[in-house]
Amino acid sequence: MSKKSSKAKLDFILEMCDNIEKIVKRHKGIVATLEDFEGQMAVLMGLSQIGESLKKLDDDIVEKYDLVEDKSGAYYTRNYIVHDYEGIDFGFIENILRSYLPKLKAKISTANDELSI
Repeated sequence: MSKKSSKAKLDFILEMCDNIEKIVKRHKGIVATLEDFEGQMAVLMGLSQIGESLKKLDDDIVEKYDLVEDKSGAYYTRNYIVHDYEGIDFGFIENILRSYLPKLKAKISTANDELSI
C-alpha cells in the first residue's frame, strides 16, 4: 500500500476521533452522550469506523507505530458494536472513550505527522 493511502486512513481515523470528541463536548460529557440515543449512535458509528480503518492499515505502519494491540482491540470493538444484538454495555464504551481513545489518537497523530514529512 502506498504512503498516500496509509496517510488517508490515518487522516480518517483522526477525523473520527475528532468527531467523537465534538459529540461528547456538544453533550457536555461522556455520560450525557451515552445517555442520549443520538449521542450513542454517533459514538458507536465513529468507533466502528475507527476499528474498520485500523484493520485496513498496512502491517508495516501498524508495527512501526506500535499499533498491533490497538488494531486488534479496535476491530474487536467494531465487531462487538456491529454484531451484539442483545445490547451494548455502555460502561465498556465509556471506558474506551475515557482511557483508550485519547491514547490511540496520540499514536495515530504521531504516525500521521511522520508520514507527512
